Amino acid sequence: MSGPQTPEPTLSVQGDSPMGTRDEDAADGIQHSHRMLSFSDALLSIIATVMILPVTHTEISPEQFDKSIQKLLATRIAVYLMTFLIVTVAWAAHTRLFQVVGKIDDTLALLNLACMMTITFLPFTFSLMVTFPDVPLGIFLFCMCVIAIGAVQALIVVYAFHFPYLLNPQIERAPHRALYRQHILRIVLRGPALCFLAAGFSLFFYPLSYLLMAMVIFLPYVSKASSWCKGRLVGPQEPPAHSVEFFTFDLHEPLSKERVEAFSDGVYAIVATLLILDICEDNVPDSKDVRDKFHGSLVAALSAYGPHFLAYFGSFATVGLLWFAHHSLFLHIRKATQSMGLLNTLSLAFVGGLPLAYQQTSAFARQPRDELESVRVSCAIIFFASIFQFAIWTTALLQERETLQPCARFGGREHAFMFAKLALYPCASLLAFASTCFLSRVSTAIFHLTQIAVPLTFLLLRLLVRLASALLRALRGLARPAPGAEEDVRAPLLPSTC
Repeated sequence: MSGPQTPEPTLSVQGDSPMGTRDEDAADGIQHSHRMLSFSDALLSIIATVMILPVTHTEISPEQFDKSIQKLLATRIAVYLMTFLIVTVAWAAHTRLFQVVGKIDDTLALLNLACMMTITFLPFTFSLMVTFPDVPLGIFLFCMCVIAIGAVQALIVVYAFHFPYLLNPQIERAPHRALYRQHILRIVLRGPALCFLAAGFSLFFYPLSYLLMAMVIFLPYVSKASSWCKGRLVGPQEPPAHSVEFFTFDLHEPLSKERVEAFSDGVYAIVATLLILDICEDNVPDSKDVRDKFHGSLVAALSAYGPHFLAYFGSFATVGLLWFAHHSLFLHIRKATQSMGLLNTLSLAFVGGLPLAYQQTSAFARQPRDELESVRVSCAIIFFASIFQFAIWTTALLQERETLQPCARFGGREHAFMFAKLALYPCASLLAFASTCFLSRVSTAIFHLTQIAVPLTFLLLRLLVRLASALLRALRGLARPAPGAEEDVRAPLLPSTC
């Protein structure tokens, strides 16, 4: 993509030193953190996504699909969403922390591994919580994990400030490092402090523990709302000269765009992998069945799994195109604010639910009375995954000069196409869901064929936008008062660069 690029904030860029400095750092045992951060992002995206497995692998036969089973599924979906959000809170804290810590050594790398090991234990504690909801041990273990994560992150902060050359240069040269350290530790330990209270309440009144755990997710936004209300009541106050603006949870504060993209790509890749794992696990015929039921014909045995393969290709097309829309969106984003990060997290949470949509439509493909319900579940998941992508776009437009490339802003060359591209899946899934309210039966085969055909719609959108752009240029050319003038022949919607 050509055109002027606005540089990312200083604290979002790590490892910009020249090669000679890198060699000197390596000789001193100091490393740049790119590879460790990539490993952490991959691990966190895996942990966040695999929590859908207990939901998708819930054993449900078509005869059992009643209200009690639906309630069980809804409970597990709620647990999955909460787990996903908790893990993304840990990822966001990790991102903020390593905007402060610019370099690592062996000790910091080992501390980060300890933090990752504790995070990987979170899915187990959530499984205990959902399997034994009346036993407080699962809640207690979860709270202990969050406390341990906070303790390790606090150790990373203390260690990095003890050796200032590991810090970001902006902090390393700052005269108020002690105040910065105190401020960062206070932010890092807020969540663990709430979980410490939740662990105590879990021993005698565990419902309150769930509320305190939810506060871990929403605490940054509650803090922002309270600051906004205070500003309205008391009036704006001048920030102190030593404030650490980059490590607050301000909703307009930029996140590291590169790490947002890396975490998102990890979720999409893992979801696509889970789909093929289900195909390999559930749809490879048993050799005895091939011999006895299909007279040794593997082709005949595989044909019995046709609806499952169709469901796989349709689901993969949906995952791939949602990634394509996400890639196109972030291609035009200069920086990601905290509110955009929250919307991206919510979108990814529903993307992680797409294996459930695959399981629903493939498991009940031969049960007409259940097809309607399974298509509705799939449409709802796709709608929420895509509508939050569209919400990222609209949020970016509110601050387009800071967050978007020129071609994607109002009047930009790519604005109309991006709007159409991001609105396609919300409109299509909403239309499909509405059709289930008027039809007595909706075939899952038709639903999956429609999913596979959607890529053609994206190509058609590009063609229509180009035709409309050419028409606008032609109309503007006809309306020019002076044919020989040096006036720009492009319409205002079509700037030259992006």
